[in-house]
Amino acid sequence: MAVRSFRLDVADEVLQDLTDRLARTRLLPDSPHRPPSGMTASYLAELVSSWRAFDWRDRERWLNSHPQFTAAIGDATVHFAHLRSERTDAPALVVMHGWPHTFALQLDFADLLPDFDVVVPSFPGFAFSTPYADGLVTEQRLADTVHALMTEVLGYERYMTYGEDVSANVNDLLASQHPDRIIGIVATHAHFPSQEERRQLTAPDEVAFFARLAADHGPEGAYGHVQATRPDTLATALNDSPAGLLAWLAEKLVEWSDTPRGDPAAVERRIARERILTEAMIYWVTQSIATSFRPYYEGADQPDAIPPVEVPAAVFIQRHEGDYPESLARSFYRDLRTFERLDEGGHFAVAEVPEVMADRVRAFARKIGAL
Repeated sequence: MAVRSFRLDVADEVLQDLTDRLARTRLLPDSPHRPPSGMTASYLAELVSSWRAFDWRDRERWLNSHPQFTAAIGDATVHFAHLRSERTDAPALVVMHGWPHTFALQLDFADLLPDFDVVVPSFPGFAFSTPYADGLVTEQRLADTVHALMTEVLGYERYMTYGEDVSANVNDLLASQHPDRIIGIVATHAHFPSQEERRQLTAPDEVAFFARLAADHGPEGAYGHVQATRPDTLATALNDSPAGLLAWLAEKLVEWSDTPRGDPAAVERRIARERILTEAMIYWVTQSIATSFRPYYEGADQPDAIPPVEVPAAVFIQRHEGDYPESLARSFYRDLRTFERLDEGGHFAVAEVPEVMADRVRAFARKIGAL
């Protein structure tokens, strides 16, 4: 599988078109009596103004300072950053993203691990990876693609793995299905049992955790329902309006990060504005918002129960799932070396608190003899 070097170089006419569209943005006031969310009219106006003044070329140079490549895997061309350590015995670590973020949001974390070979892929259909040409985007297929990248393309005999959000089950599948190749697994989105397994739970804290998630799903899960049921209608609007795209993406960065409710700008304590704008820019220039929805409707059905993970595991519970029962982790990760509830860091833990997570990953690697 040939590996090709990759550099970002967004065409001037694409940037000019974006500038023109942003200048013509028609903003709306907040609706009276609207439900609370992670976006307000005033914060969106700030973000749009900042995007118009954004120095993309400077940000592009920063992104290009991270060696990037593409490789054909199956019927997709997979883009990835590959940060090689100067250490000849450095362990390999794959760091996967979810939705609505991209590989770019994980790079600050990757930069803090010079003693690892860090691979940060873009899932097919996200950012600079092409979508699968045929067939469905399932968690199993994503796991197969990532494993092929790490072993067949990059030649690693063994590696560590980290995933979150869309890649949480991908993370678990890699560790469960390839125990001979996975050195250890790091999770901030610890394993969720299948729907059938959940119906068999009896421990009060386990039952209460999933009851709480179900109660939250109504007011908090509308985005996923739309992406799973009317993806193309929504994507058409977001692909045509940069302000709309920015509002849709940033709302979730706000709501899911570890910041106070009611103050959208507080997200920038965890994810700086230039990083938010970088995410929006990548979705815009690649026109990948539609294909990023594919896991929501093509892989929407819960997979079969994943067999327990037998390789060494470290679970760091991010604050949005702070009530996740330790018993669930211990029943699934059979060689659980570390279980900890983070004091800070939400859904995007390695992006929000990269130093905290880099220290923990390094400590775990030492504990299992990988460093």
